[in-house]
Amino acid sequence: MSADYRPQALCLGEGDLSLATDLYQLTMAAVYHGRRPPAGATFELFVRRLPARRNFLVFAGLEQALASLRALRFSGEQLDYLRRLPQFGGVEPSFFDELAGFRFRGEVWAMREGSVFFPGEPVLRVTGSLLEAQLVETVLLSIVNFQTAIASKAARIRLAAGDAQLAEFGGRRAHGPQAATWVARAAWLAGFDSTSNVLAGQRLGVPVVGTMAHSFVMSYGGEREAFARFAERFPEHSILLVDTYDSLDGVRKAIELGPRLKGVRLDSGDLAALAFEARRLLDAAGLTETRVFASGDLDENRITELRAAGAPIDAFGVGTRLATSSDTPYVGGIYKLVEVEENGRAVPRFKDSPGKTTYPGKKQVERRLSGGRMTADRVLAHGAAGGDGEPLLEQVMRDGEPVAARGLSEARRHCRRELTRLPEELATLAPPPRAYPVQIDRSLERLLERERSRVAAQSPSQGSG
Repeated sequence: MSADYRPQALCLGEGDLSLATDLYQLTMAAVYHGRRPPAGATFELFVRRLPARRNFLVFAGLEQALASLRALRFSGEQLDYLRRLPQFGGVEPSFFDELAGFRFRGEVWAMREGSVFFPGEPVLRVTGSLLEAQLVETVLLSIVNFQTAIASKAARIRLAAGDAQLAEFGGRRAHGPQAATWVARAAWLAGFDSTSNVLAGQRLGVPVVGTMAHSFVMSYGGEREAFARFAERFPEHSILLVDTYDSLDGVRKAIELGPRLKGVRLDSGDLAALAFEARRLLDAAGLTETRVFASGDLDENRITELRAAGAPIDAFGVGTRLATSSDTPYVGGIYKLVEVEENGRAVPRFKDSPGKTTYPGKKQVERRLSGGRMTADRVLAHGAAGGDGEPLLEQVMRDGEPVAARGLSEARRHCRRELTRLPEELATLAPPPRAYPVQIDRSLERLLERERSRVAAQSPSQGSG
């Protein structure tokens, strides 16, 4: 082993956030430094289109996003590292002095965490100096995109499962320990009832559940002894894994425990057929309150099939396909500049490449309801006279400090309410007959055309002369 080898467990902490970014955020910041950039800037975070097999998205990660903005600092060690990078060899020392004193002192507006949203709608808006509003792009996108992807998947599973209990089991398939904890958080926000992730229980207050592994059963001489030992230690929590050898034979052995048996877990095979037979055996033994728990590569589609077959399953454990959002493993959230402040006035900014046009200026989103269901959203200029819709963006950070903080439990309640407000055609796994209507206010259309004309007038002649 090399004498200078230092084993490191790369676990991200608050002190690492400043460098948990893309290099170009810092090189752009170095250009802004001392070059009289605009006094202020506003960026908005949104998606251009829904991912495949999604009728809606659930906004998640706001609490972590705000905490990250508040905690973002550059340590002396981090600044020494940046000074040594060849890209910063010609950068004046005062730039690193500016980073040493960096604090996010801007403001943030956002939808409430747990809100349902659609393409073209800003879910989060950041205003601050150009340097600070630009510098936080990567960390905000990484937090919001990931948790939104998981929460949106979890919401589909919640809708598919009806009243059945849902447990998140994805820690061992998640993309690292931090991702695993965020999976548990996003799943609980979107309606799951519990998680197997103990850290999420301790840090976030998510209820924790667990059964046993096949290795536990295999470590004893047989299932009968393994089940007896487990029930002796956990008489009130004895949910037993019965498929190590033969599932129904395992159910029969578990039944020998009598009323101490709280549940049996089926993890392989024809889950519907096994659930019917397990329920029959349990009821015949008088264990009508003992629950049937199913797991094993489940997702919203498989759960829908099991429920359509009438399988008597009381609870589902969902792991791999949730923790990786396997059918749609990412959300393409983007963070775009929409306004700068120059000489005390707001100047709109926009992007206009093919298929990627953005609307300039700060925005608000209004939602109309009818009969308790969402009917249409409207995107309009921030501060413009609203109609009869409910405004969705609210201020959540001022001068770098959170305001109107609600927390995870409130986000969970809000998401539950949002899912009941979905139009019926969106609350299914099937593609809807039409996209949910998101209307762009005519004033934004006019502003975009005006800014296009302004930019075109400043372009050099395209003639041959």
